[in-house]
Amino acid sequence: MVTAEALAGLRPAQAAVQVRLALEEAGCPDAAYDAGLLCRLATGRDPRLDERPLTEAVAKKLAGDTARRCQRYPLQYLAGSWEFLDLEFKVGPGVLIPRADTETLCLAAAETLKGKQEPRALDLCSGSGCLALGLCRLVPGTRVLALEKSQEAWPYLNENIRLAAGRGIRGVTPVLGDVFSFQQQLEEESLDLILSNPPYLTGPEMEALQPEVRCEPAMALYGGQDGLDFYRHIARGYRPLLKEGGTLALEVGWQQAAQVARLLAEAGYREIHCARDLEGRDRAVLARRL
Repeated sequence: MVTAEALAGLRPAQAAVQVRLALEEAGCPDAAYDAGLLCRLATGRDPRLDERPLTEAVAKKLAGDTARRCQRYPLQYLAGSWEFLDLEFKVGPGVLIPRADTETLCLAAAETLKGKQEPRALDLCSGSGCLALGLCRLVPGTRVLALEKSQEAWPYLNENIRLAAGRGIRGVTPVLGDVFSFQQQLEEESLDLILSNPPYLTGPEMEALQPEVRCEPAMALYGGQDGLDFYRHIARGYRPLLKEGGTLALEVGWQQAAQVARLLAEAGYREIHCARDLEGRDRAVLARRL
C-alpha cells in the first residue's frame, strides 16, 4: 500500500518507483507503464522530466489512484480518456474502452470508402463512438449514424462527438436504439458501409475475464453463449440496407473469423476477407453485397 504521507515530498521519478512496486505486488500487468501514467495524471507532467517534489494534494491523488489501480480498476477509467487512432475519447464506467484491435477494423473499413463521394455509413453498437468518429477522421465527408442502446454509454458518445467537432471532425449523428430492431427504421440500399464491434464474448469467456474487463459493461461484451448472436442478426437483418457493392465490416474475437465468414457467406455476401491486427491475428471480417 502506497500512502500519501509516503509520497509527499518525493520527486516524481521516485514516486513512480513506489507506485510501480505497489502495482507489481497487486499483480497489475504493465506496472511500469501504469505507474508513469498515474504520476502524469496526478502532476500533469512527465515524471522523467520533473524534479519538483510532490505536494500533499498531489500525493493524495496519486495514492488514491494507485489504490484503485491495485484493485484492478481500469487505468483508462482513471485517466478519463483514451487514445484511438490520433483522437482522444472520453471513457468511464458504462462504456467500452477503445482498443488498438478496433483500429484494425476502422482502418480496413475506411479503405472501402476511398473514392466515394459523401459516403453513408452505419456504426452498430457505437459505444464511445471511436469507430464512427475514426471513420470520419480517415474519410472526411462521410456521414455516419452511430447506434447505441446503453443509457450509460450514451453521454460518452455525445461528448466525444462534440469534442471531435472542435477538431473539425464532423458527420456523426448519434441514435439511441437497439441493433436487433433498428434495421426497420432505415431505407433499403441506402448505405455504403455498415461496421460494428459487437459484443462477441462467449459464456465461458465471460466467466474467465480479467479483473479490469469485468469493470466494463457486460452488455458490450457478451455475445450469447457461443458469442455469435449479434453476427447472426447483423448478417441477415442489415444486408438489405447496403447498396450494391456496399461493405459489411465486423470486428471478431481472435478465434471467430472462420465462423463469422461462414455466416456471411450463408447470408449471401461475397468477396469475404479478413484484416489482421498487429499480432497477426484475424481481427476483422469484411464482405460485400453484390
